[in-house]
Amino acid sequence: MTEPAPAIRTAVPADLPALQRVYRAASLSNAGDAPKLLARPEFLHFKGERIASGRTLVALAGPPGSEHIAGFATVTGDAELEDLFVDPDFRRRGLARHLVERVAALARDAGHPRLWVIGNTHALAFYLAAGFVQTGEVTTELGPGLRMCLELRP
Repeated sequence: MTEPAPAIRTAVPADLPALQRVYRAASLSNAGDAPKLLARPEFLHFKGERIASGRTLVALAGPPGSEHIAGFATVTGDAELEDLFVDPDFRRRGLARHLVERVAALARDAGHPRLWVIGNTHALAFYLAAGFVQTGEVTTELGPGLRMCLELRP
């Protein structure tokens, strides 16, 4: 049975503490990344710099009337998926897929031919399933990253 589509809305400044909680929990949930992140705590602080410009979307979960933020995505003006994080307690329910679909629609509507992302190696299966294609590898401050793109069809 397919999970119903989550409610997705544009983040507002008051969402920042919830986004920071999701960001930290999701970031530390991968055992392969946790030691590197704990050694560099500045990487565990989500600043929400794109909230004011309306470039961060949140996915809500929970019973109607008491929904809370369970995931979020941020896209740059150049159609780069900058953030994609889901609370570990709400994974495998389609939240990330729905967020990517919404971000892709926004990028397509803005005239971009593709959506780009630098993904972690442990997220490769997700990005491939979402339709991304790996175009290369990049070096990040925390190790190797995968440069991927999603073709946006009108």
